[in-house]
Amino acid sequence: MNRLGQVKTLIFDWDGTLADSAHLGLVAFEKTFAELGVPFAHDVYEAAYSPNWYSTYEALGLPKEKWQTADDLWIQHYGDQTAELIEGVGATLLSLHRKGFQLGIVTSGSRSRVCREVEQSVLSDAFAVIVCNEDIVNKKPNPEGLERAIRALSAISVECAYVGDAPEDIEMGRRGNVVTIGVRSAYPSSSSLLSAKPDLFLERMTELLDHF
Repeated sequence: MNRLGQVKTLIFDWDGTLADSAHLGLVAFEKTFAELGVPFAHDVYEAAYSPNWYSTYEALGLPKEKWQTADDLWIQHYGDQTAELIEGVGATLLSLHRKGFQLGIVTSGSRSRVCREVEQSVLSDAFAVIVCNEDIVNKKPNPEGLERAIRALSAISVECAYVGDAPEDIEMGRRGNVVTIGVRSAYPSSSSLLSAKPDLFLERMTELLDHF
């Protein structure tokens, strides 16, 4: 059976997948490392970027004892900036919502920032659940956050899909036994997305309406 046809619930990553935050995030990383006095190698960032930013810290040579400080500085430097929705995302998800699909978010981002960005968008009432960094112990690709969202939605995994822009998103979805959907983004990790072999690959989010 075509698993896409079984899907009733669509759960999304936020940064890069729905929100155009790649540049804002990069600038926050640059400022954070400058303040910590640690060189920021752009080529390493491009090669090693991950939604699990601790693996990014590690690749960039940031000592583990500075990780919590780096987290706090990143949030500070991202500040009150608000990432806009990627073009076409708002209309696409509102259309899916009207069609009766249950929508949710599972993100590595902080609750204060992500919820602010959601509230300031046209999708403020679209999501039945939002799972953020503070809600989980194990980061992507561990499926903890995804499983938490599925429970909160009273859904079953075989009727869910996870949509993300990084290989870790696809791996998390696979480990959580949901349909995996990859969408191209401006984040460095997006270049490796096809190699993660998602069940469905989209060049842009608007193509989701061709399948659901």
